[in-house]
Amino acid sequence: MIRFFLTGLILLASLQLQAADWPPRLEQSAPFNGRTADRYIHGSQSQWGAENPEQTDEFVVLHPQDDCGDNAVGKRPLYVVLHSAGHALDSALECTLTPGNHDIYTTPDGFYGLYVDCRANEATDWWWGGPRPDEETDENRAKAGFDLSPCEKRVIDTVRWVIETYPIDTNRVYLSGNSMGGSGTLGIGLRHGDVFAAIKANVPAGCAHAAARLGFDAEIPAGETIPDPPILVDYSANNDHWSFDHAILFRGMRQRHYALMAFWGPFGHQNNHAKIDEVNDLIHRFDWTGVRRDEAYPVFTDATTDDPVPWTDDFENLPEDAPAGQVNGFFRWEVVTDTPECFEIRLRLASAEEIASKIFQVPTTSTAAVSLRRLQAFRVAPGEEVTWTFGDQTQTVQADADGLVTIPDLTITDTPVSLKLTRSGRK
Repeated sequence: MIRFFLTGLILLASLQLQAADWPPRLEQSAPFNGRTADRYIHGSQSQWGAENPEQTDEFVVLHPQDDCGDNAVGKRPLYVVLHSAGHALDSALECTLTPGNHDIYTTPDGFYGLYVDCRANEATDWWWGGPRPDEETDENRAKAGFDLSPCEKRVIDTVRWVIETYPIDTNRVYLSGNSMGGSGTLGIGLRHGDVFAAIKANVPAGCAHAAARLGFDAEIPAGETIPDPPILVDYSANNDHWSFDHAILFRGMRQRHYALMAFWGPFGHQNNHAKIDEVNDLIHRFDWTGVRRDEAYPVFTDATTDDPVPWTDDFENLPEDAPAGQVNGFFRWEVVTDTPECFEIRLRLASAEEIASKIFQVPTTSTAAVSLRRLQAFRVAPGEEVTWTFGDQTQTVQADADGLVTIPDLTITDTPVSLKLTRSGRK
């Protein structure tokens, strides 16, 4: 299996000068760990603006383990992987052969997997980009701001090409990454709710990149819009120096009412799920690859069950002795109705049996503000009033300037209760 990829590297080296710009060209298809792996090579599209327009890149598409080729029935989810600074395309794939070795790289059963690379042109290509708050240089300032880097544009175009080329369920596309790849997952993924249903970042190496791409600390350029972002699952360690600027992420997500499930604990720059679970066993309890892009979701803000966030803007003094904690880690939901006239969603807390935590006391009640994003048919105009009911409560609320509906101070328990929205004046 490994020989396939080493052989592929040699083959690609001899073919780079012949690579067409776009679309990607299939160079080899071979077995890999019970799947079929398709390796592609391509050149650089001019609209990406690569520093070296002659550069070539490669990626691998893994087929589902139960794929039957032309006889396959139905479309499949797509799992996209961004490797860390210490890895490349082939080494990330090799990690998947050993459980516990960068577990987030492993494509789930029944999914297509997409593995992209930024090692081949590492002098100019990285998933991340932008100034660290403690280390501003001309080089990283040049990568800051709202505009995507050439590498980020390449990633998005590659994902879209794979979606068009393979039988992919466009409502179930997921982005994941570790370390530098985790930072890229934040910056690329949160900007592209039109592509990704949900994203998961393992020990992301910096959040300033995402803050710049989302315009957290600046005006979003005129004419630019950010689609409702994917649900974000982020986990990092308060004793990991790479997590030093997580306060930027927490603050921006809260202010924008973006969906964040955050987890932390003193597990360092860890990538082994089992070892992380020894410190924080909530992280992998939420089925993030069950989220659909064509379905609304709630955003919970300032929940009474949130633990104190350990990070602050004091980047020089990380709180290494902070205990494990979470933000929004207990909430669950189910959309019931989404029509032009009515929207209904059941909200609840996960039960203690469902969570099965050996570390956390699972709450039975929580009060939070609830915003509703990705509404499909029940679209709300900026400033429009809607009527909401929740249990025996009934009130009206006005959407903000972006059409976002936020309902303050809903008390949610481990018993599902329907939150229902209707146009004001209608029942």
